[in-house]
Amino acid sequence: MSDLSTLIVSGDPRGIARGISLVEDDANAGASLIGEIFSRTGRAFLVGITGAPGAGKSTLVDALVTRWRRANQTVGVIAVDPTSPFSGGAMLGDRVRMQAHAQDANVFIRSMATRGHLGGLARATADAALVLDAAGKDLIAIETVGVGQDEVEVVGTADVCVVVLVPGMGDDVQALKAGIMEIADIFVVNKADRDGTDRAVSEIEAVLGLHPYTDGEWRPPIIRTQATTGDGVDALIAAIATFREHAGALIEIKRRQRIEAQLRAIVADRLMARVESMLGSVELQHVIDRIAAKETDPYHAAAGILEKV
Repeated sequence: MSDLSTLIVSGDPRGIARGISLVEDDANAGASLIGEIFSRTGRAFLVGITGAPGAGKSTLVDALVTRWRRANQTVGVIAVDPTSPFSGGAMLGDRVRMQAHAQDANVFIRSMATRGHLGGLARATADAALVLDAAGKDLIAIETVGVGQDEVEVVGTADVCVVVLVPGMGDDVQALKAGIMEIADIFVVNKADRDGTDRAVSEIEAVLGLHPYTDGEWRPPIIRTQATTGDGVDALIAAIATFREHAGALIEIKRRQRIEAQLRAIVADRLMARVESMLGSVELQHVIDRIAAKETDPYHAAAGILEKV
């Protein structure tokens, strides 16, 4: 193992930070690092926290981290923030809101920029989670950027998906049922001290009622929380633990599906990189020009390109 891999496996914060930066910024070096540490991964439990902007996700994650640390569990947090239009980096809003844990050596918090990647997650999020896993973190919270219904990608990255909603959404919950609502393993109605909490819970129950749950099938619970005061956070932690126990082998199936999706993405990226390398930008643009001129279609053009690879 390299010196960096050794530092990561030992849980060194600087080594973890360098490792995550590597998988974000250098595809080849990042791939080599993952190859060195991959056998040390698979122990951490990944908790995805998603929901619309303003739902209080960061405050909720902060409260979760506090409770997990009281239970003497080590924690990693990946907070996917919007990309800064000036620096291209993360806005760092989530990390600022979690300063209470800055001096805790057993908590590692990293903000990552989406860099234009859709789906609520940064492209390197899965690899960053592997780095934290190899570093020995018991729990890894992955907080998405907060882009609403498009945040379904987190379901392929986390072991359990927590969808955070707030009172006042009303009929909007119904509109969400075909998207983000379907990925939830646990629902949280945060800011439960507000008017409209009962209605929000009723709306979610109505959506859940559309699904014919069978005996033994997990039915997402609805947890009411006030992240700022900590009310309901213990109930959420209990729900996460119950899901982990209930899901059992299903979590391993999800992890295999995650591996398959990552493998397919890597192959697709590398195949496209090889195509661009072999054809060159000029010839590739020529193919695009032919498609635009209706001299060929995208499928035949793609077939012709793949014959040359």
